[in-house]
Order: sequence, then structure tokens, then C-alpha cells
Amino acid sequence: MKPVTIDMLRAHLLVASVTAAAAEALLGITLLVLPVPGSFIASASFRLFALALIVGGVIIAREFAAVAFEVAVRRDYVTCAVREWPAAIASNCPRRWLVVLHLRLTGQPFVLAGH
Repeated sequence: MKPVTIDMLRAHLLVASVTAAAAEALLGITLLVLPVPGSFIASASFRLFALALIVGGVIIAREFAAVAFEVAVRRDYVTCAVREWPAAIASNCPRRWLVVLHLRLTGQPFVLAGH
């Protein structure tokens, strides 16, 4: 596998893992507050719901990261990549982590540049 593909897969798995951890924390709080039978958690419908929640979380994270990237480009925090040249991200970019996430999710090369 190409390194770019591996980096993209790792980024998607990271987002999915964070989403799953947040869903698990929410489930733990819900179980303390609401009377939910244990059989519900073991059911197939709950597993499908959890899978849909994780996939939805990845899609939402991709959208937030894409919007942050577009805003950063408009405000000149990022100079766009041209084929072989990587995108340069300014050190004072307010949503730098989301911009980096977007670039990793899309497989685009980037460098963290000073301002």
C-alpha cells in the first residue's frame, strides 16, 4: 500500500475511534440515568445504530475539517498545494488541527510553516 493511502486510513480510523469513545461515554451516562435493559445493548439493532453513529461521526468530522480548510485558504493561513508541492499551513492558523485533519483525510501533502 502507498504511504498516502495508509495515512488516509489512519486518519479515518482515528476519527472513528474518537467518535466511538464519545458514543461509549454518552452510553455510559445514559445507562446511569435511564433504565435500559442489558438485552438492548446486545441486540443487533443497537449494534447497527452504533455503526451508523460512528460512520456519521466520520462524515461530520470530514465536513467540519473541509470547512475549516476552506476558511483557512480564504484567510491566507494555507497556501494550496499544486500537484507535487505540498500545502503550507501557517503556525498561527486558528483551526490548524482541523486543517491538518482535512489534509490527512484527503491524502494531500502538507508542511507546517512558520508565519
